[in-house]
Amino acid sequence: MHKALFFLALSLQLLATSQLTGQNIQFVEYELPNGLKVLLHEDHSTPIVAVSVMYHVGSKNEKPDRTGFAHFFEHLLFEGSANIKRGEFDDHVSNAGGMNNANTWYDRTYYYEVLPSNQLALGLWLESERMLHAKVEQIGIETQRQVVKEERRQRIDNQPYGALLEEAMKRAFTVHPYRSSVIGSMEHLDAAQEEDYKQFYKDFYRPDNAILSIAGDLDIEQTKALIDLYFKDIPKGVGEIYRPKVVEPPLTREIRDTVYDNVQLPAIVFTYRTPEQGTADFYAVSMLSTILSQGESSRLQKNVADAQQKAVGVGAFPLQLEDPGACILYGVANMGVTLPELEASIDAEVAALQTDLISEAEYQKLLNQIENDFISANNSVAGIAESLANYEMYFNDANLINTELQRYRNVTREDIRNAAKKYFGKNSRVVLYWLPRPEKP
Repeated sequence: MHKALFFLALSLQLLATSQLTGQNIQFVEYELPNGLKVLLHEDHSTPIVAVSVMYHVGSKNEKPDRTGFAHFFEHLLFEGSANIKRGEFDDHVSNAGGMNNANTWYDRTYYYEVLPSNQLALGLWLESERMLHAKVEQIGIETQRQVVKEERRQRIDNQPYGALLEEAMKRAFTVHPYRSSVIGSMEHLDAAQEEDYKQFYKDFYRPDNAILSIAGDLDIEQTKALIDLYFKDIPKGVGEIYRPKVVEPPLTREIRDTVYDNVQLPAIVFTYRTPEQGTADFYAVSMLSTILSQGESSRLQKNVADAQQKAVGVGAFPLQLEDPGACILYGVANMGVTLPELEASIDAEVAALQTDLISEAEYQKLLNQIENDFISANNSVAGIAESLANYEMYFNDANLINTELQRYRNVTREDIRNAAKKYFGKNSRVVLYWLPRPEKP
């Protein structure tokens, strides 16, 4: 989705740091009569601006027989609009010296442009066109069907271990829509009719389901006037926005399975069910994952991969989700190492966290890592715009950009040990053995 001058705009974006250490990120927030929430951060350090819109719709909001719609729309809404010809959306951005992109997750879809600040109106116009006048028609649908199919082939079907998240989640969840992959089912996309797509657009791409977040070299009052010009007259959506209320039952036993894939080295994948983001236990689980896998001195890397030579790659990552989600641990076995051996080594590292408190030195190092990650995520105007939107959407509190770090600092060593005991038990997990696909005779 990036065209000419991408690297120029990206370089400007990376230079647009806000010197966050010890400072508060100032922002203005308000809501239009049509329900559109607006967040504005003014920063004149570099002449660029990030314009973004986050829609509160992801794969979680899809019908069970129409999975993949949220991700599909991420592609479809670059097709053009009533006032933008097909294929020209990117051209408007690149010709102005900017870059643009989008991404989809289980709970939300996010679009953004990074532009020279004198092109702020262009970004607002493009996003208002996407919200009100997007082309949801057969020619674009057929084009993007093929694009999404190719993306699935490249990223999942033909990528070693590419289906890891998909295979793990569909076993860890039985009724909650998190069990469906974000990229969705190609069969569902093929079966859908044009009217299905038009209805999805009406249901979710509406101002009262969106957050407009802008950060950079802007004047607040002038920006408000431009926002009124482009967004104020967009009508509020009709009907209730679908939010699934499904509660996943507890996982009360270990589930084991085998996945055969086009890989050279076998791997093991553990999936543990964890609390939703924003809860005290989630912060403890997140910190536990950092101890296990972030950096060369992390426990899995230092002990399992380096000292024991059991794995060529190990890791742990918690999924930040709106509903109770999952944390995934994995290891790719070294040559000559069996998966039961690798499993025992990883289990030993988890057991150590369940039994013993981490040292004060390791705890302080952990806090330093988290603070560094937190600052790095918000050291550009694009990062600030996304963080503000995330906090407002998930927690209805954009000011968490200034205060969430304290929630991590509030987690004690005892909290981390308790989280390891509570959420990383052997009797409440999914274990996948990832094996090379047998050669056909």
